[in-house]
Amino acid sequence: MANKKKNGKAAGNSSAKFTFWVIGLVVVCLAAFIFFGNHNKDKETNQASDIDYSNQPYLGDKDAPVSIIEFGDYKCPICKDFAANTIPIIEKEFVDTGKAKLYFMNYSFINTDSIRSAKFAESVFKELGNETFWKFHELLYKKQPEDTKYEKVDVFTEDFLIDTLKEVASDKDVDKVVKNFESKDSEDDWNKDMDYVKKLGVTGTPTMFVNGEMFKGQTLDDLKKMVDEAAQENKNE
Repeated sequence: MANKKKNGKAAGNSSAKFTFWVIGLVVVCLAAFIFFGNHNKDKETNQASDIDYSNQPYLGDKDAPVSIIEFGDYKCPICKDFAANTIPIIEKEFVDTGKAKLYFMNYSFINTDSIRSAKFAESVFKELGNETFWKFHELLYKKQPEDTKYEKVDVFTEDFLIDTLKEVASDKDVDKVVKNFESKDSEDDWNKDMDYVKKLGVTGTPTMFVNGEMFKGQTLDDLKKMVDEAAQENKNE
C-alpha cells in the first residue's frame, strides 16, 4: 500500500472546533436516525476487536503506533462537514505528528448513491493506490449536494463518479477503475467494511475508533487522551 502523509490546514482553536462538531453531531444524528429510519442496529460493542487494517486506505506513517478509523458515508452531510472541518484537525494533531495513522472505512446506509460511490472508491484505491484514493475521496465529499433533499435522490451516478475521477486521474487510469468497478473486483473490500460495521456496533456516521475501541468522548482533549493511552498500551505489550 502506498503511504501518504498530508499537512493539515490551519485549524484555529482546535478544541473549540472539535467540541462544536461533537455537539452538532449528536443533534443532527438524532434527526438523521429518525429521518432515514435505517438504524435498528445491534448493541454497541465496547470491547476492542481485532481489525485487519491491510488493504485499507490511510493517512500517515505506516509505523505510527495508533490506528484511528473513521466510518463514513459519502452521502452523509455530517460526514461532509467532518471531512472539511474535523479531519484537518485530526491530521494536524495526530497524523502529521506521527502519533497515529487515520483509516477510512465505509458504512453505506443512506441510499443507492452511498453504496455505488463507496464501491467505486474501493475500485479507485485498488487500481490507483492510496494517494489517488484520497484525492478522489476529498473531492467526492466537496461535490456532495448542499440541499438535503438530494439525500434520497441518486446523484452519484456512475457517470458522475467517472467525471469526478477524471479531475484527479488520467483517462487511462480512469478506464482501469471503471473496468474494476463494473466487474465488481473490489466488492469484497466494501463487504469487509460493512462486516466491521456490524462487528463493531457502528450505528451512525461519522464514527471513530482508536485501536479498535469506539471513541465516545466529547472534545479533542478526550481524543488526545485516548490516543496517548493506546500508544502506551502498545509500548507495554
